[in-house]
Amino acid sequence: MNAKTVKEFWLFPDILLMGVLFVSGLVVTAPQLTSVKGWVPLGIGMLTYAASEYFIHRFLFHLPPPKHPVLLKWLKRLHYDHHADPHKLDLLFLPAWYSLPLIAVAAGTVYLITSSLSWTVSYVTGVIGFLLYYEWCHYVAHRPIIPLTPWGRWMKKLHLRHHFKNEHYWYGVTSPAFDLLLGTFKSEKEVGRSDTVRDLEQHARQE
Repeated sequence: MNAKTVKEFWLFPDILLMGVLFVSGLVVTAPQLTSVKGWVPLGIGMLTYAASEYFIHRFLFHLPPPKHPVLLKWLKRLHYDHHADPHKLDLLFLPAWYSLPLIAVAAGTVYLITSSLSWTVSYVTGVIGFLLYYEWCHYVAHRPIIPLTPWGRWMKKLHLRHHFKNEHYWYGVTSPAFDLLLGTFKSEKEVGRSDTVRDLEQHARQE
């Protein structure tokens, strides 16, 4: 890992935008973090994204091809094309046009429940913080980078199995927790190579 790698990641437009939003939220949230209570909404936001990472990947991004051409175009950009060309930089990151509306809906829901602007800002900061962690893990998994930690190297190996061995398993990018809980974590030896691992549209049509 070097400065060029870090620069490539942080200067990608969608990542840069999310980074600015995260730092802005952190500045607003920082005074609350002097107490344990102040960390609660931040932590809940992080956990929300951690859960959505698995469920959206498995149940939305691996949907059968929509019949509507616009929806199909969206899904191809969000995930199908990434499986077809896993290491292409332009397809690695979630586009802001997808992430921001979902974050806005989550923020609105939290505000309706809590009626607290500070709680909502802290929650959103947690969501965006974990999104950036997810994006970094995903970036490292697909670039010629050796992760610094054993955990990072293991997660990279698992994610590449999802792309090059079988698309039905190893959905987690930051953690295998939900794969373990929901039966999509397998030993590599237990799983055969899928013929459609690089073509999600073909796989969906065969089901």
